[in-house]
Amino acid sequence: MNNIVQLRKLGLFDARVPRYTSYPTAPHFAGGVTTETVTDWIKTIPEGSNISLYLHVPFCRRLCWFCACRTQGTTTAEPVEAYVGTLMQELKLLADILPEGVQLGHLHWGGGTPTLLQPDMMRRLGAAIFTTAPLAPGAQFSVEIDPNEIDDDRMDALAEIGLNRASIGVQDFDPMIQEVIGRPQSYEVTKAAVDGLRARGIASLNVDLLYGLPHQTLTRMRRSVDQVLSLDPDRIALFGYAHVPWMARRQNLIPIEALPSPEERLALFDTARDMFVAAGHTEIGIDHFAKPADGLARAHREGTLRRNFQGYTEDGSGILIGIGASSISRYPQGYAQNAPATSKYQAAVRGGQLAISRGHAFRGDDRLRGRIIEALLCDFRADLTAIARKHGVEPAGVIAMVDGLDQAMPDTVTLTDGVLAIQDHARPLARMIARYFDAYEMNEAGHSQAV
Repeated sequence: MNNIVQLRKLGLFDARVPRYTSYPTAPHFAGGVTTETVTDWIKTIPEGSNISLYLHVPFCRRLCWFCACRTQGTTTAEPVEAYVGTLMQELKLLADILPEGVQLGHLHWGGGTPTLLQPDMMRRLGAAIFTTAPLAPGAQFSVEIDPNEIDDDRMDALAEIGLNRASIGVQDFDPMIQEVIGRPQSYEVTKAAVDGLRARGIASLNVDLLYGLPHQTLTRMRRSVDQVLSLDPDRIALFGYAHVPWMARRQNLIPIEALPSPEERLALFDTARDMFVAAGHTEIGIDHFAKPADGLARAHREGTLRRNFQGYTEDGSGILIGIGASSISRYPQGYAQNAPATSKYQAAVRGGQLAISRGHAFRGDDRLRGRIIEALLCDFRADLTAIARKHGVEPAGVIAMVDGLDQAMPDTVTLTDGVLAIQDHARPLARMIARYFDAYEMNEAGHSQAV
């Protein structure tokens, strides 16, 4: 059977499924996780632990039409300055709760546009973070970089406070596609940012690329991939564009008639993937690529790859604390999300409390199912026996979860000695196979296409 025919028969081109950067996924977060709950969770962190911290900057100079992130536009520095002050207050609240000796193994600034911050804001924010918890030896500090919003002074400030990994948003280099998605960004501007960062000793570079954008063709995709490879990135994230205008109204500006079909989306992905692999990058999970010497590739080889809200990571910490409006934290006990609206977030923090608005406390077999899903999306295999024993349950009951999967999705998986593996030809179905282990009801309208 032709693989495209089989994939179509199994529903790949019609399905909408979660990306599973958490389990349960964010639409299932609800009330019940409060400021008091999270305070108690933080206090249980063992002294001297390495944790991770994510800081969200929701502001952008312009709002890209393709983006579905929680962002807001600004043309002045005043709201950004006020927000930075609130972030520093939240960090102080966190510092008052954190046990002694906690260090940061991973630190990431996302958005929005973190590089919208003025250099003095970056320095003050860095000082506030490292007063709360210093970087651990060998820690990774990454920032999402908009090449249109970076200059020498900002690069100097980031290097000064310890940046050692830069994540460059590209999306696509084709000028017409950039115009249609509201993201003008020339190759020359992007290369200048890359060269400036590397000149300051920031050697590790990640590039984000999108497939499935309006007017994308195989020829245009090849051209963009060639340009990305000329930047010599250490990692590439090849994300599928999620057209969800009911969630992000700005996407109504995207011409839906120009969007590739699901079959065309798969061809765009396959084309880019083949070029990255041919250039020597290791394929990581469902949508990442890395040079063999990169930490992500090492984690892939060693079986320690993990998946969180930033995508694939070698971060082994079970604790990720989110700072800023809409940020999501993960603790061993569950998830907690800050108020999404900047105004409500700032009101809570300025009132002297963490801005928790909702979350999910793990219950039942959440952790076990979450680990199975994570393993399938990281490694395309899950050792159900080992997972069961780690979670203190009988392997037979966990292996029984696979019952019916072969009938629902025939010729996609194998089960040998308690190890469930996705067959190579079925890897495009990985998110759908992972969905089989999700015990929560799902509204397909709230999720992106499976390809």
